[in-house]
Amino acid sequence: MSTKRNWQPKKRKRVRTHGFLARSASTSGKKVLRRRRQKGRAKLTV
Repeated sequence: MSTKRNWQPKKRKRVRTHGFLARSASTSGKKVLRRRRQKGRAKLTV
């Protein structure tokens, strides 16, 4: 019996936890967005 792998990709879960709206909802998420803007990331979120 082998153990299950951690990563079971789901589009909705990905967006809801790491998406733009999720980031902008919390204070720490806003910090993440600000840092990524400063760094000059082409993609801020997923």
